[in-house]
Amino acid sequence: MPTNPELTGQTIGMAHYATRAVLERALAETGTTFPQTVAINALRTGGNTTTREQLVDRLTGGLKIDGAAAAATVAELLNAALVETAPEAPATLRLTGTGTALASRIAARTADITARLYGGIPDEDKATTARVLTTVLARANAELGAA
Repeated sequence: MPTNPELTGQTIGMAHYATRAVLERALAETGTTFPQTVAINALRTGGNTTTREQLVDRLTGGLKIDGAAAAATVAELLNAALVETAPEAPATLRLTGTGTALASRIAARTADITARLYGGIPDEDKATTARVLTTVLARANAELGAA
């Protein structure tokens, strides 16, 4: 690998797809897809409650997929009994016990993958990369919003 590779969309994309392939291999063992995992993680990290509309918005905004695909992902989670409607608040979705257990397994696998892939990279390099990628993401989102 070159000492000072050029930062390009191709470099970023290749890193993204390689990382995602490693994650998807682990997800296959859980029977979940990447979009399902994004939704499960959104619930896990967001206090375990959200509305269907908010979850669909999170998927469309985060994954850059259309609303129908995002709604289908939520429906898959409901049909698999990983997510349920909260009886006390019918507009609210939450993880079931099975969904919570799965979310914990996925989080542990993701932490393991992250440790392997990011281990040994200096903290200052990771901080710089995070700042750069956050800036690129904001600019791309602005362009998409303007389209």
